[in-house]
Amino acid sequence: MQLLLVEDDDAIAEPLVEGLAREGFSVVRVASGRDALAGHHPDLVILDLGLPDMDGYSVCQQIRAVSAVPILVITARGDEGDKVLGLELGADDYLVKPFGFRELVARIRAVMRRVPEPAAEGVQELGPLRLDRRARKVFVGAGEITLSPKEYELLVLLAADPGAVVDRQTILEEVWDPHWYGPTKTVDVHVASLRKKLGHPEWIETVRKVGLRLGGALVGEG
Repeated sequence: MQLLLVEDDDAIAEPLVEGLAREGFSVVRVASGRDALAGHHPDLVILDLGLPDMDGYSVCQQIRAVSAVPILVITARGDEGDKVLGLELGADDYLVKPFGFRELVARIRAVMRRVPEPAAEGVQELGPLRLDRRARKVFVGAGEITLSPKEYELLVLLAADPGAVVDRQTILEEVWDPHWYGPTKTVDVHVASLRKKLGHPEWIETVRKVGLRLGGALVGEG
C-alpha cells in the first residue's frame, strides 16, 4: 500500500516514514501543498494542515475535487470546529498532534478497511442514479460525480435497502467505525455534501429523530 505523507517538519516526517516503512507501507513524503497536488496516485494521503506554501484545508479540498483517495489529516488544531471543517472539506479521519505512532497505524488501517476491494456486485439503478459498485463509480444521468470514500459508503449504505430508514448509530458504525469518538455532526456534514453533489437534495430524506433514507422521489414511491 502506498501512502503520501504531506508534512513539512523533518523532525516529524522522518521518523514517520521510517516507522511506516517498518509496518510494510510504501511512503512518498512531500513537504508542501504544491508538491502534494503534483499528480501522485497513493492509496491514502496523510495530510498536515500547517504547510509552508498553502493551507492544508485547501490542499484537502483540491485533492477531493479530483479524487476519492482516503485522506487522514494530522494537525495540532484540535478544536471541534477545525475537525468539522476538515471533515466537511473531504477528510476521512482527523488525528490531533501529538499522537502515538500505533494509533496512527491503527487509524490508517481502519480507514482502509472502509474502502472495500472492487467486487462483482453489478450496477444498481435507481431512476437517474446509477451505482457501479465494482468500479466504485456513481452517475447521475449520463454524468459521473466524484464522491469521497465516506460519501460513497454512505450512499451505498442507503441504497442497500432503498426507501428504508437507516438510523444514525448504524450509519456511524457502518460508514465510520463501531468505536467512533469524533463529532456526530460529521454525518450531517457528509449528508449535506452528498446532497449537493447529487444535485437533488430531496433524494436523501432526513427522518426526524430516526435517521436517513433514500427518498420516495428517487425510489419510485408515491
